[in-house]
Amino acid sequence: MYERILLPVDESTSSSAVLHHASELAHWDDAEIRLLFVADTTRDSVTVVDNDVVDALEREGGRVVEEAAQTLQNLGVDYSTDVVQGNPAPTIAEYAEEYDYDLIVMPTHGREGISRQLRGSVTEKVVRLSDRPVLTARMKPDEELTFPYERVLIPTDGSRSAKRATSHGLALAAELDATVHVLSVVDDSALGFDVRSMLSGEESERGANEAISQVVEEANEHGVTKLAETIEHGSPSEAIREYVAGNDIHAVVMGTTGRSGVDRILLGSVAEETVRSVPVPVITVSPDEE
Repeated sequence: MYERILLPVDESTSSSAVLHHASELAHWDDAEIRLLFVADTTRDSVTVVDNDVVDALEREGGRVVEEAAQTLQNLGVDYSTDVVQGNPAPTIAEYAEEYDYDLIVMPTHGREGISRQLRGSVTEKVVRLSDRPVLTARMKPDEELTFPYERVLIPTDGSRSAKRATSHGLALAAELDATVHVLSVVDDSALGFDVRSMLSGEESERGANEAISQVVEEANEHGVTKLAETIEHGSPSEAIREYVAGNDIHAVVMGTTGRSGVDRILLGSVAEETVRSVPVPVITVSPDEE
């Protein structure tokens, strides 16, 4: 699954749970982690040190990757490091594609300081831009990340992006012998009480059932037999968040875009809201190129 993992770092990473979670993934799949620091060229960071012109962010980047590398070394993980310049989000996405990484791992925020490039907004941009799976984890002091995942949630609306995410999530669950929870959310908040709204609601319900059936069929192909199927009504992001909390979910695998119309379950805004709000790792998967 994940033989090559890209982990963008900032000054908060060496003490972050996401670094330890990435190391658990690496041990599980015998993977190598590349620690990447992006010196943000959109900011003025050139200074003079001992009469030499130095890029302060690159200098800081060297220190940051060294600290994170020390943690990985202590954890017994194979790693390499790199410091590059660029606009952080597109640089991270392009770097992962150019060097053929299987997974990008990022926290949903970074601390204030000289290299603020890993704030949630940048992570969310990477989620939108990357054609590689992105694992994000919301870092809060009272939260712990569980691995191996025993319960994996796959939200679906049957869209192209959701189908690719489903394949990824089922492959991961099969490797971990995890239970797969399949959730389809009918967003009926905009429906009224007229006949047309009733028909649209019934159509959305059928679509949700069809989407779940497709996941179940593919699960059988992957040899995944432990399944739970659920249809909810309401706000997709809220339904996903509540399902995670109510069912002790360890990870969510979802698409970054979804269908348009009344069954718009996995639109980018829903994926980004899920990334920001749920207290477990979220693996987002983009659709195949047209």
